[in-house]
Amino acid sequence: MNITQLSDIAILRMIGDFIKKKRIDRQKTQDTLAYEAGISRSTLSLLERGEKVNLITLIQVLRVLDELQILEIFEIRQQISPIEYIKLQKKHERQRVRNADRAAEPPPSEW
Repeated sequence: MNITQLSDIAILRMIGDFIKKKRIDRQKTQDTLAYEAGISRSTLSLLERGEKVNLITLIQVLRVLDELQILEIFEIRQQISPIEYIKLQKKHERQRVRNADRAAEPPPSEW
């Protein structure tokens, strides 16, 4: 199935089916899950039927069902470019140590 070809309504139904299946797998009634998520049973019923609900409702239900990990795809991870990585490595390379005696001497005069 190519999700990009689904309509918004079809995606909502798919989410609703997912929630319902996970609820049943965990042997929870709609009343129990709704109570634990802090929403009304009718709101949960709307979600399971693929109706429009608030995003916070989905998050609350996923949290109770222990399924929040599906939202990890939205996490933005900082990536370092190869060029920046090389620059960082160069900064941490060992530096040459100058001879302290030579640094203290004034440069030779041309006269």
